[in-house]
Amino acid sequence: MYNLSCYNPSSFILVGIPGLEKFHIWIGIPFCVIYVVAIVGNSILLYLIAVEHSLHEPMFFFLSMLATTDLVLSTATVPKLLSNLWLGSQEITFSGCLTQMFFLHFSFVVDSAILLAMAFDRYVAICFPLRYTTILTPQVIIKLAVGTVVRSFSVILPDVFLLKRLPFCRTRIIPHTYCEHIGVARLSSADISVNIWYGFSVPLMTVISDVIFIAISYTFILRAVFHLSSQGARQKALSTCGSHVCVILMFYTPAFFSILAHRFGHSVPRNMLILFANLYVAIPPALNPIVYGVKTKQIQEKFIFLFSLKKTQ
Repeated sequence: MYNLSCYNPSSFILVGIPGLEKFHIWIGIPFCVIYVVAIVGNSILLYLIAVEHSLHEPMFFFLSMLATTDLVLSTATVPKLLSNLWLGSQEITFSGCLTQMFFLHFSFVVDSAILLAMAFDRYVAICFPLRYTTILTPQVIIKLAVGTVVRSFSVILPDVFLLKRLPFCRTRIIPHTYCEHIGVARLSSADISVNIWYGFSVPLMTVISDVIFIAISYTFILRAVFHLSSQGARQKALSTCGSHVCVILMFYTPAFFSILAHRFGHSVPRNMLILFANLYVAIPPALNPIVYGVKTKQIQEKFIFLFSLKKTQ
């Protein structure tokens, strides 16, 4: 019975942000605001893309996928964070922990793949403008979307089974605000070398390869842009990539900084690392629709038209 309870723990305890317990209520306020902005911004973006026929283009289809994934990412983590900070609800069931962990990592890998698909879209639009509609047909777009989801599901699902095989007899206290693969695995008294190697290989196979292909795409894009004869054409071509580049930087820069901080930042206080990890899963989903709303003329026009129409009614 004791061994059975080790392999099927009823729950874990998420301690929140250690050392900052007396500030938990105040820390929750900006996270709540950021979460509301993420929900409202991405919902408006999805609504505009759905109802406006002029936005039924490959770039906006990928953008709607990004908005959906951002909603999943923020909803998988922030509500539990707020209940922890404000209500002291630290307990999470084992199945709830595995579910949160799956959607957290799944959303991250899907986001990365969508950014690669958007880079490919910009590459075709700038390097082969006359063949854009023949290359990015609806069938190709659906294949890219399905491939993105299937790849992410296939590489993240094993994380669930790698955790389910472990015994948790030593402790069930997670020094974090959410469940992530290696953080939960480290609670086990068994050998977790398989978890560590798989946790290392998944980002290498997916996110790092996505970054390399995105870099290659933008190398070809820049080469094509600088071969354009007029300055106006160059500026127009680069402006179509501006919002995408901003989102790429917002997504990958904090991710790599967080990885480096956890690996080499031994002098950085743990509560600061946890706080930064929470900001990373909360801020990009809130900023992405704002960036595309400001930088993309079509979305900006439709947004203004939508609200000016509601005011006149």
